[in-house]
Amino acid sequence: MIAPILVWLRRDLRLADQPAFHAAAASGAPVIPVYVLDDETPRHRAMGGASRWWLHHSLARLDADLQAMGSRLVLRRGRCEDILGALAAETGARKVHALHHHEPWWRNAERAVAKILDLRLHHGNYLAPPGSVLTGSGTPFKIYTPFWRALSERMPPPAPLPAPARLAAPQDWPASDDLAEWRLLPTRPDWAAGFREEWTPGESGARARLDRFARFSARYAERRNLPSMEGTSRLSAHLHFGEISPATVWHGVADAGGSTQTFLGELGWRDYAINIVQQFPDYGARSYKSEFDGFAWRTGPEAEAELKAWQQGRTGYPIVDAGMRQLWATGWMHNRVRMIAASFLIKHLLIDWRRGEEWFWDTLVDADYAQNAVNWQWSAGSGVDANMFVRIMAPLTQSPKFDAAGYIRQWVPELARLSDGEIHDPVVRPSGYPYRIVDHAFARNRALEAYRMGR
Repeated sequence: MIAPILVWLRRDLRLADQPAFHAAAASGAPVIPVYVLDDETPRHRAMGGASRWWLHHSLARLDADLQAMGSRLVLRRGRCEDILGALAAETGARKVHALHHHEPWWRNAERAVAKILDLRLHHGNYLAPPGSVLTGSGTPFKIYTPFWRALSERMPPPAPLPAPARLAAPQDWPASDDLAEWRLLPTRPDWAAGFREEWTPGESGARARLDRFARFSARYAERRNLPSMEGTSRLSAHLHFGEISPATVWHGVADAGGSTQTFLGELGWRDYAINIVQQFPDYGARSYKSEFDGFAWRTGPEAEAELKAWQQGRTGYPIVDAGMRQLWATGWMHNRVRMIAASFLIKHLLIDWRRGEEWFWDTLVDADYAQNAVNWQWSAGSGVDANMFVRIMAPLTQSPKFDAAGYIRQWVPELARLSDGEIHDPVVRPSGYPYRIVDHAFARNRALEAYRMGR
């Protein structure tokens, strides 16, 4: 009998353009797809609540897709090397196919698995293999613009592979955990009603989202900063969980014309972010610029109360509050508003960027280690290629500039009856809506002074 092959799945939950599945299928051997819920290896970087909600539905969808082709998904929980080693002993498998993952804990897990099994790793989660886009002197890029220029010279990516026509099944399937017993879904309370309305996790949901975006991607540059209209792709969670490959996204929109190149540049930002994390694995916990090591971030009861107000969308700044409420209700926030909300926490409230990064890690369905860390350090001015700290976003200016009135009405219903002119900064606050927790001019001066003193 031919020994089966394990396909080890993590953030690559798809069949199309999935090189690990293709390599396993091409071998002719029986294929056992396995997902290991490993909360031990990442430790404090185990998935947050919003990501777990998405994971449950993505795994259910992938299992249904596999069963439609005569296969199934095996679920196990524990440390990856322990589980895969046990599965190999149970089934006689000695070879494992998987996609490369580049977060520091996954690299550790890959090394551990490779010590006990024949691990074959493939690229497929980025436009180009991380670590392969280098400067003329052969070193990794630190600045996005030259990185993107070099990456662009290697584009387009190869045409996406179709899903395998068939996966040979083993004679006997190993036991699998019951997905419901993992308790990935919230129950008491069930805070995911808005998630269910907003998202369709899984490969077919990702494809439908791409097809929808392709219809207006040519107008991306003019629409992407307007939170009141549908202007962004909303593909971030699908890409994060690997339900669609970046190559599939690229080829799905590249010929749309217009300002599609602007979007492709943002797709390239994913590659840039993982390039930074490969160089600086602790980027999500440590400021790149040493001048921020002793920065006077505010702490104590007052700062904690303001952090909570920010988390709950109760700052008194409508555009910030709309974004934070959208995040809580749907697990996602419009990109322009993410920048405004992040800047507000860091510079208006002088709260450490890591506190915001932690909150996003728990509440975003697209909580990606590399992008989350790079984006927060960009906002803080502490990153390798970052916005200057002294550039402080003014929420009361940003809101009308990007025509956010309709967005605020949707997410801050207390203000829904106000006119477009009033809603960005109401003089008379409707009952139940707070006054600004900090004055903008005062906050700006305080932030600039803290930065001056910290240098």
